[in-house]
Amino acid sequence: MELRHLQHFVAVAEDQHFTRAAERLMVSQSGLSASIRALERELQTPLFVRTTRRVTLTPAGRALLCEAERILAQVRSAHEAVAAVQGVLRGMLALGSEQCIAGVHVAGLLAAFRREHPDVEICLRQAGSGALAEEVAAGRLDLAFAVRTAQEDTDQLRVVPLTSEPMTVLCHPSHRLAVAGAPVTPEDLGGEVFVDFHPDWGPRRATDAVFAAAGVRRTVSLEVNDVHSLLDLVDEDLGVAVVPRHFRHKRPSLTALPVKDGGETVYQTVALLPPAQATSPAARALMALLETEGA
Repeated sequence: MELRHLQHFVAVAEDQHFTRAAERLMVSQSGLSASIRALERELQTPLFVRTTRRVTLTPAGRALLCEAERILAQVRSAHEAVAAVQGVLRGMLALGSEQCIAGVHVAGLLAAFRREHPDVEICLRQAGSGALAEEVAAGRLDLAFAVRTAQEDTDQLRVVPLTSEPMTVLCHPSHRLAVAGAPVTPEDLGGEVFVDFHPDWGPRRATDAVFAAAGVRRTVSLEVNDVHSLLDLVDEDLGVAVVPRHFRHKRPSLTALPVKDGGETVYQTVALLPPAQATSPAARALMALLETEGA
């Protein structure tokens, strides 16, 4: 099995099309097809289901894709490690982040990283914490800034705590909770209309955990995928939101109430990385810069 076979396989899996993958790789379509056939012969199983319009992965192909991506990421890290020893950081930094993450100013951090390492290409992907953990474990991301829920260190994922804060209830100033002006418990919120994020986002997972621990059921009637939409809906008194405390500064017109007995570490920002031996030089440099910027 050659690395180019794996590179060709991953490209076809991503594009779901031989012609597009060949154009992206700048190889002939016949050469690409021959490379995939050689890989299938070695593994003694088909990797793709081929049709006139596209190709899709077989179960064996799906199993290989995860390992192929991890192998290629490790090879890239090896090249970057050699370059780093020679005093030059090159290659790519593939970073993932949740939106409005606490404790990390992502844009400022990346700007500082670019000033120090101009030869490194930066790729940023925004997604929910669950998806980011899968991307880092699969080797598609070098690291990610996410919200800790159930993540623990595994053979493929390392969890580094960064900061923590309690959850806060946001509501319209005329809402009954705002008028009372007292800290609230999950029980106090029974029957309320909730505005919240998609279930994969970290703040939603943290809020779900608070209510689950209290044994209180809730229904999210208004589900959004960005912070500003959430704040707009609460601002129109269409519902209440339970969010990380730092969100209250984004819309001062809303009333912010602490969650009683919510704990001080309900919402925890973490860095998700591969195991230390598989962490890329670019990821290590970014983490070192984060420590310096936060010092």
